[in-house]
Amino acid sequence: MSAPQSSSLSLARRVRGSDHLAGWAFTAPAIALIGLFSIFPIIWSVVLSFQHNDLLTPNARWVGWANYKQLASDPVFVKAITHTLIYTSLFVPLSIAIGVLVAVAMNRQVRFMSFYRMAVFITLAISTISTAIMFLWLTDPTYGIINSALHAVGIPLQGFLEDPNEALLVIVAMTVWGWLGFVVIIYLAALQGIPGELLEAASIDSASQWSIFRRITWPLLSPATLFLVVWLTINALQLFDEVYLTTRGGPLYSTTVIVYYLFDQAFNFFRAGLAAAAAYVLFLAILVVTVIQFWLGKRLVHYSS
Repeated sequence: MSAPQSSSLSLARRVRGSDHLAGWAFTAPAIALIGLFSIFPIIWSVVLSFQHNDLLTPNARWVGWANYKQLASDPVFVKAITHTLIYTSLFVPLSIAIGVLVAVAMNRQVRFMSFYRMAVFITLAISTISTAIMFLWLTDPTYGIINSALHAVGIPLQGFLEDPNEALLVIVAMTVWGWLGFVVIIYLAALQGIPGELLEAASIDSASQWSIFRRITWPLLSPATLFLVVWLTINALQLFDEVYLTTRGGPLYSTTVIVYYLFDQAFNFFRAGLAAAAAYVLFLAILVVTVIQFWLGKRLVHYSS
């Protein structure tokens, strides 16, 4: 046997006996699934955003940047951006503020605290569909509990989800309630990680509870706050389920947000190319916002040693 053949056989034996080959063999099914359901759709959607494609006819027409230019001149898309920004600017601060207040209240040893915590955490176990049905029932203009209570105290009945001026605010309230358990869990874990001797020393120095919270507790909660701001912002910019289940973008486009606009264009109007372009505009917006948040976080977040 010649030297090159012997060398090739030796290399083949080493490859077959390598742990790397076994590792790749075990991970191959997962890699194939990721490629099929994640990587390929991403690449295909990029191509789709430059086409006029209705997902029905086999021959799609290449249109270049026309879909992106159409988005810039579409008043409904402009409204969707506006509503998404309004929703995000309300949802994120309210979730943070209410979550930290509830977490501080629950970070104490009182009777029935386990029950109170369970009552808050139960929002994590309730599906979005159940939450939407509950709020549809609560805010119904005819027989809703909230309007019944308002009528009992002499306040005029409200349209809520049927009123263009109130529908988006109801969705904000719905999602703040739905995310409350998650926010409280994060903050409660962060509160329990604060060294007790710091709080005790501040109390000995006659610091008020507000001073302790403002100068010690809140700065030490900044890593958790950064995580929640980033996470909640990303989810807020992708709002869809609650809108789809309650208002379908109405009334009068008052709750049309970017992801619902994307869905509407793709599956109701069969403008898949335009929907793909909207998806990549949203992706770039989320990327830019996240980078800015982390950049600010490096300067504002305090990590205890």
